[in-house]
Amino acid sequence: MSVPKVAARASAARASAARPSREDLAAARNRTIPDVLPGAGEPLRVLFCGINPSLYSAATGWHFARPGNRFWSALHLSGFTPRRLAPREQDLLPGFGLGITNLVARATAQASELGSAELKAGREHLAALADRYRPRILAIAGVTAYRTAFGQPRASTGPQPDSLGPVQVWVVPNPSGLNAHTSVPLLAQELRKLRESLDR
Repeated sequence: MSVPKVAARASAARASAARPSREDLAAARNRTIPDVLPGAGEPLRVLFCGINPSLYSAATGWHFARPGNRFWSALHLSGFTPRRLAPREQDLLPGFGLGITNLVARATAQASELGSAELKAGREHLAALADRYRPRILAIAGVTAYRTAFGQPRASTGPQPDSLGPVQVWVVPNPSGLNAHTSVPLLAQELRKLRESLDR
């Protein structure tokens, strides 16, 4: 067998091994995963906030890990990273001044399984992170979840009029593959606006 074929088979085997089984996904329900945050004294330009981990993310330990999620592609196309990072490379983000957290820590199959009380409690979690890490912008991925958590029923994407302590809040579209309304180019466009605001 040729060397390229051996390498291709080895790569496919690694990808298959990293893909959670149905049993893995079932066992990941309600599991939590660590935030991606900078070390002490390191700058944090943007703290991205998902709604909550998917079962796929909880099974792998990687944020925005589900196949079809648009976050990593849009992050690169918007200019935040020099190349498209894989979810397993999430620990490189602090080197770019970026971090990831979630509004609600527990994993579910769909965000619709979360109650309004959980989303509202998530605001306090974000307030504590904002106070401790002082990101320049807190970017919440999902306008519907933001409206519930922050009590802003008419909010739309973009910068929000109310800050979270000293931190400016933005809302960007939900990058989940289940969100059919948001393409990679559209999400990248929204993230680019956010990035350009940092440079002004």
